[in-house]
Formats: sequence, C-alpha cells, structure tokens
Amino acid sequence: MAETRRIIIDTDPGQDDAIAILLAMGSPELEIAGLTTVAGNVPLDLTTANALKLCELAGRTDIPVVAGSIRPLVRPLVTAEAVHGKTGLDGSGLPDPTTRPVPGHAVDWIIDTIMAAPEGTYTLCPLGPLTNIASALVREPRIAPRIREIVFMGGGFFEGGNTTPAAEFNIYVDPHAAHVVMTSGIKLTMVPLDVTHKALTTRAWLDRVAALGTPAAKSVVGMLDFFERFDMDRYGMTGAPLHDPCVIAYLLKPELFGGRDCHVAIELSGEHTLGMTVVDWWGMAGKWGGTDRPKNCRVLRDIDAAGFFELIYQALQRL
Repeated sequence: MAETRRIIIDTDPGQDDAIAILLAMGSPELEIAGLTTVAGNVPLDLTTANALKLCELAGRTDIPVVAGSIRPLVRPLVTAEAVHGKTGLDGSGLPDPTTRPVPGHAVDWIIDTIMAAPEGTYTLCPLGPLTNIASALVREPRIAPRIREIVFMGGGFFEGGNTTPAAEFNIYVDPHAAHVVMTSGIKLTMVPLDVTHKALTTRAWLDRVAALGTPAAKSVVGMLDFFERFDMDRYGMTGAPLHDPCVIAYLLKPELFGGRDCHVAIELSGEHTLGMTVVDWWGMAGKWGGTDRPKNCRVLRDIDAAGFFELIYQALQRL
C-alpha cells in the first residue's frame, strides 16, 4: 500500500476550501492531523465555524479544529464576502456547528504538533492567507527543517491576479506572511490561478455529484451553484474554478499537474503590484538585478482537469 501522508490543513472556508477539505477527508491516502483556521475569505469566527460544520458534515469530528490568526501580520484584513457570501459557505445549507474548536491558538498548535513528530512527518496545506504558517515559522524557526513540504494555493503569473490586476487574493491579504514562507528554505509548491482557472466545474459534473444523493453531495452542489456565479459574471467563465482542491489533488496525484521549479518573490511595496508573485518562469535570475536567485518553489501551470474532477467525485462517493 502507498504511504499515508500526514497533513495539516490551514484554511479560511470558503466554498472551494470546503471542497478541498472534503476531498482530503474522502481520501484514505491522507491523514489529517487537524484543521487550523485563519481570517481570510471571511473573518476568523466564521472560518472556524465553517471548518467545524465541514467536520460534522463528513462525520469527522475526530479531527481537531484550532482557531488561529484574526488578522494579517501587518496590513488590515481584507475579506471576500462578495465571492463567498456572508457566511463564507453560502449555498451549503449547513446548520450552525454543535462542536467547538479545541482550546489554544493555531500557531501554537502547529508548532507543538510539528515539534512532537519525527522530522519530515507533516506536509502543510495552506488554502488561505499564510498568516498562521508565517507566524509559526517566526515564533519557532526550528520547525522549518522538520516540515516535509508546504503545498499552498496562491499567486498567479501569466493569469495575473483576481483581487488586483497583479495579485491573487490569498497573497494580497497577507503578502508579508507569504514573503516569510517563500524565503523559509522549506520545499514549496505553489498552486496559482494559472492552474485553478483551468479547473472549472461543469453542469454535467455537478449533476453527477447531485445524483449521489448524500448530504455531502447535496451541500457541495449547493455551494458550487452559489460560488460559480461570481466568476461567471466577472470573467465570463463557464463554471467555478476550484482553486483550493488543487492543493489536495496534487498531493494525491501529482501526475495530474505540470510545472517547473522557479525563483518566486513577493512584492511588498509596489503601489500597483502589492502582493504580486513575481515568478522567474524563464530563468532570468542572472539578469534580474545581477543577483543569483535560487529556485525556491515548484510552480504549477498545467492540470488534467478531467482526472482532477474524477478524483473529487471518487472522494465524495466515500463520504
């Protein structure tokens, strides 16, 4: 049997976060140590409640949910209710949770969990702003070499941004946290808009999910019916881009994705480019300021969309 990969999901649910979490919960190849929550798509109290709702929906209340950072490291919080609705999970039909988060702060929980395990045990899967991850790295630098890999959804290069012309939402919300992570020396894989905008829902796939008839399937269809209207209206897309599930799908089947190792820098001061992920896709490092800039991140660009949606469908069948 393949190795079970142990992961920590850092999240700000969000309908697409929800699909990512359900994909992980429905995949026996992954062992979820916990869900840590961060302010992002909606404020922290709602992202935490949403994580609890998803655990209850999937019958996985054994997974601890730990509330984390209430705001970015430096900048004021920017949220995305226009995309996700007032609750962050509009369309889900889920009731308020009956469970509660475990005591303590997510940053401390991440540090304690990583330090208590053998080196290389945990892969971190941030689906929202990188505030919790950066805070943990700053507070306890010894965790960096103990982390197996960080696979995160964020950024864009040929696609540009979805919050400003230059910046994707997760990076724009907390660019300083993204800088800390990008310069940490940890093995990194970035799942940018260039990939996720190629992973669009279709009516046929949603109808197939609906036919499962399970509570999880009904909730997924309701969430995505709500979620897709924003991108269809703004970009003229034919469906909803499933950003965050690409992180989990990459861990399960990396062969579905294509990309290359690049140097990636985070713009922290540009008047028009704050939060931009500056990707050296073409290997310009030697000419870029005359300074050697090592490849610090695997950047994904391509996806087998049919294989990706089949993976999600199979996971939903198990819930």
